[in-house]
Amino acid sequence: MTVQRSFPILSTREPERLEAFYVAAFDAQRTYAFDQDGRDVYVALAVGASTVSIGLDNDLLGEPVGAALWIYVDDVDAAYGRALDSGATSVAEPELMPWGERVAQVRDPSGFTLYLGAEAGAEAG
Repeated sequence: MTVQRSFPILSTREPERLEAFYVAAFDAQRTYAFDQDGRDVYVALAVGASTVSIGLDNDLLGEPVGAALWIYVDDVDAAYGRALDSGATSVAEPELMPWGERVAQVRDPSGFTLYLGAEAGAEAG
């Protein structure tokens, strides 16, 4: 058995809002959508070289917990600002970490935690 690929599916009550955020903040491109009764209930987005999917879940009881997305970018400060301008809330401002990467943390409009990072040596702080 060989794993071909994997990707996260973010469950939300507001898939349209979450998709709009990823498009605005990270230039995500829709690559697939599944429509049910005239509403997209699942979409797949190309985010850089990765895939992030969004699924409608009307039974969610609260904010998502227990998972986060790490997104490598070329400019953490610019990505952080753009995410905030697109509807994210700040958790941690950009800073240089002891392991050499510059990292910021935000929550997207559905409450998912996003780490925005630049690989060590890729960006000056």
